[in-house]
Amino acid sequence: MTSAPLPSQPGRLSAIAVYVFYLLSIPSFAIFALVGVIVAIAARDGAGPLARSHLDYQVRIWFTAFWWSIGIAILCLIGWLLTIVLIGFPILLLVWIAAICIFIWFTVVSFFGLLALLDGRPR
Repeated sequence: MTSAPLPSQPGRLSAIAVYVFYLLSIPSFAIFALVGVIVAIAARDGAGPLARSHLDYQVRIWFTAFWWSIGIAILCLIGWLLTIVLIGFPILLLVWIAAICIFIWFTVVSFFGLLALLDGRPR
């Protein structure tokens, strides 16, 4: 059974591009994620309802990952300062695990968001 292609909606191509940027953000050290959130913010105004829900969702997940990354960076700095008294090494291990979790979460959420957009489901 074949399904009819989704009609062209304003902002849909931008939302797809942002998801692709997000998926390419880990190999680019988050440069593409920054480009993606800028595209998402710029494309929200003229987008249709489906694309607008995805673009809002993309901005929300970027800011969530951004603030978690800031917290992890602060914890990393504290860990490096505390390596003098050896308590910093377990903190740095915790930082490494948290950073990997954020990277994995961001990638998985972006992938499932792209699948939902391609399927025509809002976020």
